[in-house]
Amino acid sequence: MALNDRSIGVGYSADAMNSQSLHADAYVKPEWYDHELKTLLSRTWRWICHREKLREPGSYLTETIADMPIVITRNAGGELKAFYNVCKHRAHHLIEGEGTARSLVCPYHAWTYDLDGSLVAARHTNHLPEFEMKDICLDEVQVEEFGGFVFVNLDPTAAPLAEQAGDLGEEIAHWAPDVEQLTFAHRLSYDIKSNWKNVVDNFLECYHCHVAHKDFVSLVDMDTYEVTTHGIYSSHMAEAGKTDNTAYDVSDATVTDHAVWWLWPTTCMMRYPGRGNFIILNIIPVGPDRTLETYDFFLETPEPNDAELDSVKYLDEVLQVEDIDIVESVQRGMKTPAFTQGRIVIDPSGSGLSEHGLHHFHGLVLDAYRTEIAGAGPPQEYASGSNFGLEGS
Repeated sequence: MALNDRSIGVGYSADAMNSQSLHADAYVKPEWYDHELKTLLSRTWRWICHREKLREPGSYLTETIADMPIVITRNAGGELKAFYNVCKHRAHHLIEGEGTARSLVCPYHAWTYDLDGSLVAARHTNHLPEFEMKDICLDEVQVEEFGGFVFVNLDPTAAPLAEQAGDLGEEIAHWAPDVEQLTFAHRLSYDIKSNWKNVVDNFLECYHCHVAHKDFVSLVDMDTYEVTTHGIYSSHMAEAGKTDNTAYDVSDATVTDHAVWWLWPTTCMMRYPGRGNFIILNIIPVGPDRTLETYDFFLETPEPNDAELDSVKYLDEVLQVEDIDIVESVQRGMKTPAFTQGRIVIDPSGSGLSEHGLHHFHGLVLDAYRTEIAGAGPPQEYASGSNFGLEGS
């Protein structure tokens, strides 16, 4: 199928029972990644950290979101602030890493900003005409605490995450009431040769689990697995960790449920069997066929116990190996002429054997493309088309 202005949305239907997946072009064409970076990925709420990292006045953390450098701080009054990490003098970055500071001092010319973003010192500028420090401040970015975590959004017009996310905050509070008291214990990092949407697709369905994850289906009771979609998130719930399994030891587990949420577009939140815990999978798009992942483990103590070490080892050495092999194989297959798109498989009962969570994600992707059509328009190659072939989707 030749690439053209109508190819992306063709085959997708709002009726999940009769829908195809996204077209392969959306996963392999560089212009589509560039388009997403400027629109979808820079206009949505993105996970930053657990609130413990920015709990104290003076704390700061730097991050890159949609290729944009960001600094998040807690000012002296306890208010959370986020700014582009860019000096207003000559565009140098202001600060790196994380820690505590009384102010943000540019390492280039030492222009200094307070933690509210206002310029408070600029060397050798007193004699400059029409130069007023009070008129200069850092460009602010939306920041919000939600569900025990910190999120940012580069879109200044975006609605608050708590408003967009519906009942998600209440669900997290119900299934993980201890989430704000948990502490960071471990991080796993991965560099994956696949488009970010393939990574999300794989996370959102367990149709593949009996085939690809033999240990996982011994940990989780697949007969109780249920996937529910809501607005900009989906929940994936099952009983788990109640019997012996081949994944890891759960003999002393106090958490006996598999509670998982995906939040549009790239944040995955998990509560696995074991002690009190919460895991954040942060999916970080970095190219049309490259994605970074971090798994942050928040536990009752900074040091994992033996069972938690086993669970981390299982996720790292077994589950992730299986999933990375899958998504990298899919990415290679999408680059061939043998694949354009595939049929979405639906179980009307909403079980884990259904791909309706994936279909829900694809609808949000296409909605984001459609929204952009009303604004700046599509990538140049597709500019002759009216709506990316989204009519009827």
